[in-house]
Amino acid sequence: MGTDSLATEQRSLADPEVRYPLWPPLTRGCPRTSSPDVSYPVEVDYDYARVPEDFLRTPAPGGGHSGTGLDRWAPLLPPLAAPGLGEGGTPLVRLADGVYVKDESRNPTWSHKDRLNRCTVSAALGVGAPGVVVASSGNHGASAAAYAARAGLRCVVLGSPTPPPAMRSFLMAYGAEVLPVPTADRWPLTERIAEEFGFHPVSNLTRFHTGHAFGAEGYKTVAYEIVADLGVPGAVFVPTGYGELLFGVWKGFAELRRLGLTRRVPRLFSCEPAAGGPLAAALRDGLHTTAVEVGATDAYGIECPVNSYRGLVAVTRSGGRALLPDDAAMRGAQAELAGQGLWVELSAAAGLAGLRTLPTTETVDGPVVCVATSSGFKDKGTGTGSYAEADPSWAAVRDRLLAAGMEPARR
Repeated sequence: MGTDSLATEQRSLADPEVRYPLWPPLTRGCPRTSSPDVSYPVEVDYDYARVPEDFLRTPAPGGGHSGTGLDRWAPLLPPLAAPGLGEGGTPLVRLADGVYVKDESRNPTWSHKDRLNRCTVSAALGVGAPGVVVASSGNHGASAAAYAARAGLRCVVLGSPTPPPAMRSFLMAYGAEVLPVPTADRWPLTERIAEEFGFHPVSNLTRFHTGHAFGAEGYKTVAYEIVADLGVPGAVFVPTGYGELLFGVWKGFAELRRLGLTRRVPRLFSCEPAAGGPLAAALRDGLHTTAVEVGATDAYGIECPVNSYRGLVAVTRSGGRALLPDDAAMRGAQAELAGQGLWVELSAAAGLAGLRTLPTTETVDGPVVCVATSSGFKDKGTGTGSYAEADPSWAAVRDRLLAAGMEPARR
């Protein structure tokens, strides 16, 4: 399995000369370049000279390994040992003003995390682990549980004590062992479970986020698909927590330019909740990593107190910048997307919110893509309301429709 991959080794993102074998995948960042004050991730390197010239071309149905989804991009991914669920290949939806939305809610567990977990669960299989363990507030845990189930592995999810109403059922449907614990206990428990039970950790283990070596590689496919469908946009606006998605999207565009398949990399805009924004703070203060106090926000999927070096690389090397939309801006973007038929969670609307709050003095050349990361099903308020029974008399129904601004047909 995974024989189409051209992956060769792992290397430090801080110093590309610091290299490691491809196996085992590093789950605590780079041990040689990191320090207690700064954690540096590693990334996967590839034999780029062997990438086919027709890499971006849509494959013929049933043609070899490719097909659709992540398998289509196998040469530039870590070995895909885990069976897929049809992840990737999500639509690029054009809004009325020419902005495009990359709708990641169409993935199998309704979020972008499926691209990451196809790669991390493949790593678990590759090292012979009996299962995976993940610390997650929602999307990551649900996705890891699904891919573990598909691969025949056990899964432990260390989640929030107050998840969205339907999330626990969602997780347990896949057979995961769900342990709601205080936030501060999630990561020490993740490490202990990995050590004592041999489960492969598929989420972060370091103070400043480094994450799994293979995981962010799956997000490169977002960039590949955008270019295949649209060409290179002028900018991409990305909801940002720890910055893994942001980095993966940047690296995907950078690889295509390196291969001579495109001429440039679009500007990447990180979109963090204004209540926190550690990446924005790190960029402002000239730091590689930093921590901030996070205030109240309903964008729980991206409310992170620390940044990762990955996000800083993506923003600086693309000539982009950090944006801080507040909850009101995200709610406005969420409502705008719903008006276009797209139901996304509040965190997922951060990309469009970032675009809509961009100063009018700042222009972007070419089309713009906003990544919408997950379904509205994942919001904490989903499923908590109720409908009052409506008066079924025609007079009452007619009055209600008129009050909603609907006009009777002219006969």
